[in-house]
Amino acid sequence: MERYKLPLTGALIALGLLLGGMAIGSAIIGVMDMSRVVNVKGLSVREVPADKVIWPITYKEIGNNLTDLYNTINSKNKIIIDFLLENGISSDEIIVAAPEIVDLQAERYGNQNYAYRYNVTSIITVTSNKVSLVTDLMIKQADLIKKGVAIIVGSYEYRPTFSFTGLNDIKPEMIEEATINARTTALKFAADSESKLGKIKSANQGQFTINDRDSNTPQIKEVRVVTSVTYFLED
Repeated sequence: MERYKLPLTGALIALGLLLGGMAIGSAIIGVMDMSRVVNVKGLSVREVPADKVIWPITYKEIGNNLTDLYNTINSKNKIIIDFLLENGISSDEIIVAAPEIVDLQAERYGNQNYAYRYNVTSIITVTSNKVSLVTDLMIKQADLIKKGVAIIVGSYEYRPTFSFTGLNDIKPEMIEEATINARTTALKFAADSESKLGKIKSANQGQFTINDRDSNTPQIKEVRVVTSVTYFLED
């Protein structure tokens, strides 16, 4: 009996190795099949009008007497506020900031030979959802010059800013559109590679960005999102 144990044991070991090898081979094939994927990106872009505007109306006054300057600022501020109210801007959309006063003689490193001692900046800010109305008033603000108010125009520091706050309203549609575009690309890739498109392995929504459409029309925004999707490929 002893002489038959060794061959039997060897046979069992061989069978075990064979079965183990088959299992490992099957696992490797499975991993290789699972690694057959395609990663695609889908883009969605929308142009939308800004729905909020912040418009700083700014002018400067110079002089040597602070009391006179204070009276002049109050008078001109009233001219600007009346202009806004008469043209459809409500009082709760207007904020008058305290005037910024620079004493040129107090400047340590400045030139002391100034004709005027004080330089005063007044800023009246309009914050409104009436974007079209405010845009029209920006064109009409030249009327203030006729009334003696020299508005600062074109300054980077005091430029109007437009924003879009309705992103949540268009998010679902844009994500859907980007995902459809990604799937269309994946289907084309699968067809070209003589494969079939399988299930989604992973997906990444991406980040929404909102920018000016161009430098000349900041009141029109471009919203975009890129979705990244990984699909399995099948034979």
